[in-house]
Amino acid sequence: MKAVLLGATGATGKEVLELLLQDSNYDKVDIFVRRTVALQHDKLNVHVIDFDAPETWGHLVTGDVLYSCLGTTLKAAGSKEAQWKIDYDYQYEFAKRAQENGIPNYVLVSASNASPDSFFFYSKMKGKLEEAVKALGFPKIVIMRPPILVRENSERTMEVIGVKVLRFFNRLGLLRSQKPMETKRLAEAMIKSVQTLPQGEHTIEEQAILEV
Repeated sequence: MKAVLLGATGATGKEVLELLLQDSNYDKVDIFVRRTVALQHDKLNVHVIDFDAPETWGHLVTGDVLYSCLGTTLKAAGSKEAQWKIDYDYQYEFAKRAQENGIPNYVLVSASNASPDSFFFYSKMKGKLEEAVKALGFPKIVIMRPPILVRENSERTMEVIGVKVLRFFNRLGLLRSQKPMETKRLAEAMIKSVQTLPQGEHTIEEQAILEV
């Protein structure tokens, strides 16, 4: 099998990439990045692209499954418009090209409480992306809505604080459905979902991800 990975340099994407390179089910792994990465592997093919020029790379999005882990923060992006471009526009364009090129499986990292009708910008953006990619008609689409993630060396201040707060309540036996999840556990579930879930649409919430 051949995997296509978007967001390979992020916390979850790095975990997905490492697992894919170790997985005997995959003999090729293509990643699409803005800048050259140092990692080399016999299975790995690195495409350094201009995300704003899909006409130059769209034909390269081919394989058996697209794993989409791309995302940023409002602080890193600098504005809501810039974050929308990365979290919505780029991901949708990749999904669209993948579907047009016949990739049958699509696995997307979304967010807890994602909803196109949400009052909150981030949740609304993620919800609108979910609706847009589902409309593309992949034979199998898996949308993961993880709880707050535990990222190694995270620079997301509010996320780090949130993890500490939730872990405190978890120790008291509270808010267990929102227990923080390590990015490696999410990555494992993403890859496993392609093998275990039947065709169709699957939206998997929080701790249910660990049961895939």
